[in-house]
Parts: sequence; C-alpha cells; structure tokens
Amino acid sequence: MARIAIDARELNTSTGWYVNRLLHYLQKIDKSNEYLVLLKPDDYKTWQPDNENFKKIECPYKEYTFAEQIGFKKQLKALKLDLVHFAMVQQPILYRGKVVTTMHDLTTTRFKNPAKNGLVFWAKQQVYKFVNWYVPRKSKYVLTPSEYVKKDIVSFAHIKPKKIIVTYEAADEIPEPIQAIKSLQSKPFLFYVGRPQPHKNLALLIKALAILKRDHPDLLLVLAGRKDKVYDSYIKTAKELGVADSVVFTGFVTQGEKKWLFRACKAYIFPSLSEGFGLPGLEAMVHRAPLVSSTATCLPEIYGDAAWYFNPLDVHDMARTINEVLVNSELRNKLIRAGREQAKKYSWQRMAQQTLDIYQKAISK
Repeated sequence: MARIAIDARELNTSTGWYVNRLLHYLQKIDKSNEYLVLLKPDDYKTWQPDNENFKKIECPYKEYTFAEQIGFKKQLKALKLDLVHFAMVQQPILYRGKVVTTMHDLTTTRFKNPAKNGLVFWAKQQVYKFVNWYVPRKSKYVLTPSEYVKKDIVSFAHIKPKKIIVTYEAADEIPEPIQAIKSLQSKPFLFYVGRPQPHKNLALLIKALAILKRDHPDLLLVLAGRKDKVYDSYIKTAKELGVADSVVFTGFVTQGEKKWLFRACKAYIFPSLSEGFGLPGLEAMVHRAPLVSSTATCLPEIYGDAAWYFNPLDVHDMARTINEVLVNSELRNKLIRAGREQAKKYSWQRMAQQTLDIYQKAISK
C-alpha cells in the first residue's frame, strides 16, 4: 500500500473542478492505497472523504509564496510520502520526493492581466515561467488535459513527450433543478460563463454583438461569473458601441441558474484565445446548447465536429458564424445532437483510472 498525497488547495477555485472530480472517482476505484488530501483551512472544514483510506490534512500555505516554498515543503517531508500529486503547477520546487504534476495550460505565461499592477505582474510572470519550465523536469510524470497542451509543454520546457500523459477531463450534467432567471425569460440571448481575463476575448465578443444587433435588435449577450476589475473595461466597451443595455453582467449564478442559461440560450459562445481543455464548451454540449467556438489552441481537438467555429481574431467572422446558428434552426439542432454525442466521449472516471495508473508507474520508478 502506497502513501499518496494530493494537493487540493485549489479545490473550490474556478479551476478546482478537476481535483474535485479526481478525488470523487479515486475514492470509488481505489480501496488499497492511503491518500492524504491537502486542503486550505476553509476547505478542510467542509470537505469530507467517502473512503476510509482518504484522510484530510490542513495545508495553510498559499500558492506562490515563501511559505509554500518553505513551510509546505517541510510539511510534505514530515508526511513521509511515496508520491505527491500536485493538481496544479504551483508547488515547493525544492521538494525532492516523487512527484506527479498536472499542468492545465501555459496561458498565464503569455497573457497580461490589466487589473493587476503592470510591473508586479511582470515580475510574477517571470517566476511563473520558470516554474512551468522547471516543474515538468523534476516531475516523474506530467498530466495534461489535451494533446495541444502536451505539445506546448514539450516545446516550452524541452522535455521528452513520453513523460507527458494526456488525461482528458469531462463534463457532467448539473444535478440541481433548473432555476430560471426571470428577467431573461422569453428573451433571445447568447451566453458565456467564466472568468473575464483578457485571453477569454470578451471585448471582441461584445463588438460582435454590436454587429449582430443590426439584424437581431432584441438580442442580448449574457456574461455570467464573479465580477472583478476587468469587467469595468467590458462595460466601457459596451457603452462605446451603444450596446450597454444589451450586455447583461449577471455576476455569480447558482448551478440551477447556469443550467437554465445553457438550456435557454440561442447559443453558447466560447471566444477564447487560449485554453487547456475548454470545459465550459463541453458543459454547454451536455446541457443541449449549440456551441459556437473559437478555433484557438485545443478547442477543435476537444469539440471535434460538434461546434461551429470562427477565427477569434476576426470580429466579422465571429459575428457571421454566430449569425449562421441564430438564423438556421436545422444547424442549431444538428449542433445540439452532435454536442450531446461528443460529450459522451469523455469520462471523469476514466480520467481518474488513468491517473491512478500513472501513480503506480511513478512510485515504481
């Protein structure tokens, strides 16, 4: 029986669904190994294991801090582990035990965040680049959610492809009952949910809406997700284009509301310039929303022929492609059917089993 730690400090962040599902299915399929689940204090209070071989441990060390590099390293060493799985790239870089690391993408190495201090962000980005270069070298194996990310890391870190294993993620149907948003009922709208960072390309989507409004004057664009300072620039763009009344910033939505938004929208739009897997688009497919997607990075790999694609750098191509789905009901229905079938190709349980297989290989190395 091996003693394995899983770094779950990101459990309840926007990118934490991966480790959430990994823990859920590992508890179902592995009854022999001992697992120590490392959680931030708030998550330690709320997360409970379902398998007696899984034990939770409080881990108060914030990512990208000296405390992480010193205190977290010391904590890991004291646990006398056979393996640590870092579910994100951030970790104590001088930890010398056996490590498997999941690297979701290299987006942060390439895009700026205008909501942050420019000089401070640049300095942090240099550290981030180093971590993304060094970690795959010291890890026994690296897990990625797509072939695109695998090739990207091989090129960036100059490591052998055989060290990187693709474990595709998946999307589940939201179990909560549908909860309609009354202010949007009976109104035609496009939908996007997620964080508003610049690489999500929402400014160009708002510009595409302004073009679409010429033929669809009642059309709305619904942007869901927690608001931050970046949204101020999008509100400004909408005002400048005269579509401020047609862009709905919902802020946080419940799972039931998100389910309704998927079901009620005319199309789910994913204009991103960089993704590692593109989970929201797959969630749209599961919930019967026709997907109109960017051709950037991994997205055609994940969505296959079940999405209607546009060039994310060409606002006219974006608007034209969205319009084709709006006016062609046969195309919409075809995308809905194809999306449901495409989503079935992915499985969280299969991802967990592949991850467990890699644990065993890493431990035996």
